Amino acid sequence: MNIVSNIPARSILVALAFSAGGVANLDADYAAAASARALKGAQIRKAFAGKQLTDEVHYRFVYESDGTLRSYSMGVKQVGKWRVESDELCLMFEESENGCYRVSQYGSRFELTPTGLGGSIDGILEPAFHGDGDK
Repeated sequence: MNIVSNIPARSILVALAFSAGGVANLDADYAAAASARALKGAQIRKAFAGKQLTDEVHYRFVYESDGTLRSYSMGVKQVGKWRVESDELCLMFEESENGCYRVSQYGSRFELTPTGLGGSIDGILEPAFHGDGDK
C-alpha cells in the first residue's frame, strides 16, 4: 500500500507551498547577509543616537543623544553610558561588565559583535521609547 496515496492532494500542496515559502525566507536571509556592512564611528553615532536597539521581546537598549544608556532586559533596568570609540560602540554599566562592539547592519537588523569577551547582541533600531516601564 502506497502511503502517499492516503494523503489528500490538498495536504501535499499545502506542504509544498510552505516549503517554497521557507526557501524564499532563506533566500531573503542570504541576501541580507550578503549585503551586510560594517559601520564606522560617525555612522554608528548617527544610527544609534536617540534610538533603541531591541529584539522586540526580551530587551531594549535606549541610546540617548547625551550618551546616557538605559537598558531594559527581562524586567531589569540599568542605567549607564555609551560612546563611540575607534569605530566601536562601547557600553558602560556600573552593575555589569563593560565592553565595546563592532557594529554591522544587515538590512533593517543590526548586530553588535564584542571585541572582547561576551556574546553578540542583535536587533532592530527604532525610535526610542521614553518611559521607565516596558513597551
